[in-house]
Parts: sequence; C-alpha cells; structure tokens
Amino acid sequence: MNEFQNILTNKPNLGATQDFLNRRIFLRNGAAALSATALAGLLPSLSSEAKTTGNGFPNFPAKAKRVIYLFQSGAPSQMDLFDPKPLMEKQRGKDLPDSIRKGQRLTTMTSGQKSFPIAPSIFKFARQGNSGHWMSDVLPHLSKEADELCFIKSMHTEAINHDPAITFCQTGHQLAGRPSIGSWLSYGLGTENKDLPAYVVLTSFGTGRPDDQPLYDRLWGAGFLSTQHQGVKFRNSGDPVLYLSDPKGIDRKMKRGMLDEIALLNRKNHQLVGDPEIDARISQYELAFRMQSSVPELTDVSKEPKHILESYGPDVLKPGTYAANCLLARRMAERDVRCIQLFHMGWDHHGGLPNAVKGQCRDTDQPTAALIADLRQRGLLEDTLIVWGGEFGRTVYSQGKLTATNYGRDHHPRCFTVFLAGAGIKKGFSLGETDDYCYNITQDPVHVHDLNATIMHLLGVDHKKLTYKFQGRDYRLTDVHGHVVKPILS
Repeated sequence: MNEFQNILTNKPNLGATQDFLNRRIFLRNGAAALSATALAGLLPSLSSEAKTTGNGFPNFPAKAKRVIYLFQSGAPSQMDLFDPKPLMEKQRGKDLPDSIRKGQRLTTMTSGQKSFPIAPSIFKFARQGNSGHWMSDVLPHLSKEADELCFIKSMHTEAINHDPAITFCQTGHQLAGRPSIGSWLSYGLGTENKDLPAYVVLTSFGTGRPDDQPLYDRLWGAGFLSTQHQGVKFRNSGDPVLYLSDPKGIDRKMKRGMLDEIALLNRKNHQLVGDPEIDARISQYELAFRMQSSVPELTDVSKEPKHILESYGPDVLKPGTYAANCLLARRMAERDVRCIQLFHMGWDHHGGLPNAVKGQCRDTDQPTAALIADLRQRGLLEDTLIVWGGEFGRTVYSQGKLTATNYGRDHHPRCFTVFLAGAGIKKGFSLGETDDYCYNITQDPVHVHDLNATIMHLLGVDHKKLTYKFQGRDYRLTDVHGHVVKPILS
C-alpha cells in the first residue's frame, strides 16, 4: 500500500503507474477486480452529464414519481378484451366492407386473402364497477379494479409490423438508434435511489404463445444519450444480474479496499489525461459494488406476507414469470426506481386466438390486478403511474379460416386500446370510440406520441423541452409531434 500511495503523491509518471497496476493490483487482487469489472460491464457506463438530480427536470410539479410500464408485446386484441362490438355477431362470416377498410394497407400475411370474413369475439363482456367499463370475461381479476382504470380506446400508430411498431412505442421512431422512453426519463429526472439503476427492465414469456417473437435489448437502449441511461435488464432465470457474487476467498472488506485503490489510481490517471470517462468508470464500479447488496435484497421475497404472495397468483414464486415480475415491480417502486418496464411476450395471435388469449390472460390478469391493489394499499398508487398496452391492435376480420370456435387476427395500427392507472389519472374514465367494426376511430384519436407526451407530463416533464443535441439538431422522444391528453388527467 505504501508503494501505491507513493505513486499517487509523487510526480506523475505514467510508466510507474502502469507498472504498479500490472504488478500489484492485477496480480494481488486479480480475481476481485475481474468480478467487479464483469459486473460493472453489464451496467450502463456513467458520464459527466449524469447527475442524480437529472438535467433540469422536473420543470413543473409532478403527479408521478415513477412509472411502471406493463408492455404487452405482440399486440393484444382490443375487441376481445376491452372494446366489444356486439353488432358484429350479425355480420359473422361476411366480408369486411370496402367502405370500412377505406383502402388502408394490410400486412403481407392477409393482403392475399380472397375474402376478409368478420370474426366476432367469442368472449362474453359485462360492465364492471361504478365506472361501467366493458371488460371481457377472461379478465375476472382486473375487472374488480375497473374503477381504478382509465381506458384510451382510440390509440393509433404508424407502423404495421412488430419490430418498427414496438421500436416506435419505446423510442418515438420506427428505426433503431433513438433513446427509449425510460432512458429519456433517466436523463431528464435522474434517480432517487443510488443503490439501484434508474431504469430497470423485466421480461417474461407468455403461455398463450411461448414461441413468440424475441425482444431486443435496443428497445431499452440509450441511443445517442450516455449509456448510463439505458435500461438494466434483470434476467428471467438464474441470478437477476450476472457477477453479483464475488469469487471464493474474496470478502466485502477486500473488495472495498480494492475499489478504493482502483479509484485512487483512476483519479490520478484523470489528472494526467483529463478523460471524463475515467470518473464515469469510478462511479460505475461503485454502483456495481452497491448492487451486490441491493439486488439480492430486492429480489428476496421470502419475507412477503403469504396473503400478498397469493394475491399475485400461483406463478409469483417462479422467477421470470409475469407474476413474479409484477411483485418485483412493486418492490422497485418502494425503492424509488424511476422507470420500471415489464415486457410480456406472446400476444401475437394470427391463428388460434381464443385459446391463446386465455393463456395470456391467465398470465397477466391476476398479477396486474394485484399490482394495482398492492400499490394502493401501500399508498404508492397515488404517486406511481401504471401504463398497460401493446404496439398496435388487431383486425376484426379473421386471418385464415374462421370457425365457430376459432379464428386469428392480423395486425391493425388504425385503432387499439391501452389503459392507465394511478398518479394524475382519472379513475373509471374512458376516452375515444371506434366504429362498429373496431376498424376506425370515430372520436378523440390519440397518437403514440400523445401517449408518451402525457406520460412525461405526469412525471413533471414538458416533452417539448426535454431535448438532446445530436449531429446538429435537437432530438426529443416525441420528435416534433405530440400533445398531452388532457381529458384523462385528474
């Protein structure tokens, strides 16, 4: 240690510094250093732009401190869940009128069909709660929370295929490379918990279609922002984050000492070369060190009351399930993680939709309802925003053969449904209407940019002001579009 301190206090000598690093740090603490580097490498690197308090936001009082975004990847069928069209029963099997299609584009999966037979939903609907929301009988638990929910039934988007549509929902652009919504929030608002990332992502596989399209890490990437702001994905099997455990023979005291020595060496190197990323690396190692304690504590649900575990359903103790992730989302909300995203795959139902939807709802219905109730009883729902929805909707006509008990539905960007709950949202409210074929919006259209602008508004951010200059122009999540959807605000 004396030799190390001498190098730090004497006249800077890059050669001596390098010799010391090679001879003492690497050889003596090689195993511990390798562990810390590996864990830190999985985390976003920090930069000098990153501040715990964010970059000047919120710029007005926020209703929400955090957002839990329950993204249903693959596109849930709106007319089978939330937007019933009873008049379609009389049109069963008839061809969708050209006057309804209005020349709108179709995917290549159905554009070659000789006919477009109307497929009414086989599910039963009933009005729920004092709000009277129409909800499908495959959502018995969520129906009990109807009076907490605010539906937007007039969502529309620009993309007609999954990858560009999901990318558009997350980044405001159909092509990859832009920052995700969680990254923008991390950049603008910073974090209130220094022991956990500001932006955490959880994924799960749906039983309705377990072989559905994969998700890509770029969906929660930081784009041209510092990579500090990208989402940290918790794995859905094994350790939630790799390298949480130190190698055998390395204890916390030894790790702490090693980090302190590396930090001193890095600060000296910063004096020599002035690279701001050196300070970033120091902070990265520190967060990695803290996460070795904070993540195991976060994911240990053994002390959760039995009635809470049971409320989330039978899969809550199976790591990587939607139920387990909903419980983790609540625990992250308690610890002030800024943005929590759950991506549940399996909603892409081009065929066999009735059975597949039942499977997806078995996965998501009870845990979603439990999450809302759990947050409410802990006083967290009043400052937590919940968003539930997919990337687009589904066609009223059947893809492939239509039978009395089976049908499929193609992609449909012209109208779909999402719901919100919690901080700043009107309870038991519904906005927007679609025609009798659930094919066109007839009242109060809401674009994806509008939804994103509203999410940011509830977190105290004016979406027009949260910008980042890159390659000569100012970028923002909503590009040059977007309006706050004021009718849904409480």
